[in-house]
Amino acid sequence: QVQLVESGGGLVQAGGSLRLSCAASGLTFSRYNMAWFRQAPGKEREFVAGTMWNSGTTDYADSVKGRFTISRDNAKNTVYLQMNSLKPEDTAVYYCASTNRGSRIYYRREWYDYWGQGTQVTVSS
Repeated sequence: QVQLVESGGGLVQAGGSLRLSCAASGLTFSRYNMAWFRQAPGKEREFVAGTMWNSGTTDYADSVKGRFTISRDNAKNTVYLQMNSLKPEDTAVYYCASTNRGSRIYYRREWYDYWGQGTQVTVSS
């Protein structure tokens, strides 16, 4: 079965950096678009960043543009989220997600088929 396993979360001070990883198995990773979402307490799960199957196209939420970078290594079946200049408002559980709808990057969670269990990111002020 398909599994997405996130890692790399933790506690960091404002201005610091973290790198999240999501290892995928049970699917042909190179054919799937991948994305990171996050959910803060009491808020809806929101799109953070996405990358298409061929790594040629990426996109970001306005709130993280210029600070976060999504990348993927199809040989390792892994997608990454490099987070720099972290702010307290970045505190959330971060989830990776996959979809085989490959025509574009999708921003709504309903379009994603598989999800990881999430990893907590806490940014202290």
